[in-house]
Amino acid sequence: MPNIKSAIKRVKVTATKNLQNRMVKSSVRTQIKKFDATVAAGDASQIESQLRVTAAAVDKAAAKHVMHKNAANRKKAQLARAAAKANG
Repeated sequence: MPNIKSAIKRVKVTATKNLQNRMVKSSVRTQIKKFDATVAAGDASQIESQLRVTAAAVDKAAAKHVMHKNAANRKKAQLARAAAKANG
């Protein structure tokens, strides 16, 4: 443990931010799993709505700097490609 006051605060802040980032990452992963399950089910209208929700979750993660913006764009492209393939 650090002895300096500012270092003690940094440890607390880092732990809090780490928890928040893990929560965001986890929710994005969960949303992607829901999208994959919808694609596997094959319902076209559900796939489109789930794609919008999942893309929004990825964008929010990128906006919070939990995910790099290029990684977020790549993930959204992968999701859109999967949706297009599932729709025929």
